[in-house]
Amino acid sequence: MIRALCLAAVLVLALAAPAAAHNVTAGADLRIAQSIAGAEVTVVIKGTSRVPGPLRIGVIAYQPVAGLPVGLEVRSVEDGRTVTGTAGAAARDPQYAQLRVERTGPHELKLSAGDEVAVVPFRVLVERGSAGDLLIYGGLFVAGLLLVGGLLTGGLARRATAMLLSAGAAAGVTVAAMVIVFEPQLPPTVPDGAAPVAGTPAGGRPYAQARVATVPARPAAGQDFTLRVDLVDGSTGRPVDDLAVHHEALAHVVVTSADGRYFRHLHPLRTAPGRLEVRLRADRPGRYLAHAELEREDSGGQLVTAGFEIGGEAAPGTSVPAGEAVSPLLRPAVPVAGRPATIELPAPAGVRPWLGMTGHLLVRSQDGTFFGHVHEMGTPGSRLRFTFSFPEPGRYLAWAQYATADRIVTAPFTVDVTASGTLR
Repeated sequence: MIRALCLAAVLVLALAAPAAAHNVTAGADLRIAQSIAGAEVTVVIKGTSRVPGPLRIGVIAYQPVAGLPVGLEVRSVEDGRTVTGTAGAAARDPQYAQLRVERTGPHELKLSAGDEVAVVPFRVLVERGSAGDLLIYGGLFVAGLLLVGGLLTGGLARRATAMLLSAGAAAGVTVAAMVIVFEPQLPPTVPDGAAPVAGTPAGGRPYAQARVATVPARPAAGQDFTLRVDLVDGSTGRPVDDLAVHHEALAHVVVTSADGRYFRHLHPLRTAPGRLEVRLRADRPGRYLAHAELEREDSGGQLVTAGFEIGGEAAPGTSVPAGEAVSPLLRPAVPVAGRPATIELPAPAGVRPWLGMTGHLLVRSQDGTFFGHVHEMGTPGSRLRFTFSFPEPGRYLAWAQYATADRIVTAPFTVDVTASGTLR
């Protein structure tokens, strides 16, 4: 009987696993990258186990932003209750602000840094105990009590009573073990604060219609401007405000000049329902391209592409360099269109994850009609390795990125791709 109890306990530990979801699960941390006040940061909303209770929020910096204060304001969408605090951005071990939330459900986190403000929607979720958990732990508890009683009565020579208690303990262990085995096949328990289940159209929600613009309409070189993305549902005309957090951001925006000398990988701020904005500055006039990666809930990933013009004259001293050029190791040495190629680059010690990954590879065709984004899936080491299939022959502009202790490193390079059948 003791062995049976131990086996049941092992099964509880081995088969218990957190529920998975695309956005966030109860008890899990929510991480959202933001490009704010000229800095690249990740806001961490720690999972909470009880409500009313504390909600801890911290800011991890990926660039030198020492002393940047980030104002925090958490508001419950359902009752309007608001709490405020302040967090400092730190590269390692940020100091978490502790705010108190009174209920589960939809909330908004307002971030303020410099003169920029973002409003991030999120949900406070608390795990709800399932009937299966009650049966498992209740069965083991009752079995333990009956087993102790059986041992005591057996020691007092009351063999019939001891046998009866032992049989009850065996029944308790059997119930717990059966629930452990069959519970994974049951629907997961919905946590407190989860969004109500709504009917999703067949095939999922449609892609968002996007309108990309700059404010002002024709920025001048060397001056700040805002790149704005307005998202609308084509079937209803309403703002799209159901973006899923993917790779630790609501959206990923890459802005490049036509010649590739200017490169920025940014994470825009949600400033209103269906509106994303990010502040930029370009050093030279000419044509620029913006590629935005986003995803609606219950929909697929989507790539939005737009172009805009920078006017005026070149502004010396305001250049945003694309990075220090490198020569990657390619296998094969000349990639073939439509076939996987391996790209390796050296990496220093101390590389840390950024956006949930060790490294990022962003690829654009020279004419800007193609854009791709893949990740280094391994653990930090002396080299970054990417696998990428270039769709067509031609020249491609590429940027590899990774984060160190105090900055994000960008390594630009070019790749010439040949057509299949042209190699000897």
